[in-house]
Amino acid sequence: MNIVESFNEYRSQMNEKILSSDNIILKRLFNLDTNCYAAGSVDVITKEMIGLACSMVLRCDDCVRYHLGKCKELGVSNEQIYEVFAIANLIGGTIVIPHLRRAVEYWEALQEA
Repeated sequence: MNIVESFNEYRSQMNEKILSSDNIILKRLFNLDTNCYAAGSVDVITKEMIGLACSMVLRCDDCVRYHLGKCKELGVSNEQIYEVFAIANLIGGTIVIPHLRRAVEYWEALQEA
């Protein structure tokens, strides 16, 4: 199993467990997240790229992988992804570089999938 399949399987499995707890606050949080990335005044691709940049700056590898997967699904180009990487590293500083490395590795795995 490659890193993309492994991540998606784990994320789905854990989300199912979390949501099956029937905790109203967690369900509302997940719903808010879903609705935030829906089309609105800002298009979905831009929202995903913003989410990617923010996730890199916050150094959340799971979030980075999720947003990279969505960007791939939406047809974001390699050039666009690397511009987002550059913005995230400029804003977040050199501490983001290790997350950049893992993001590049995951982006390449998505391209191969």
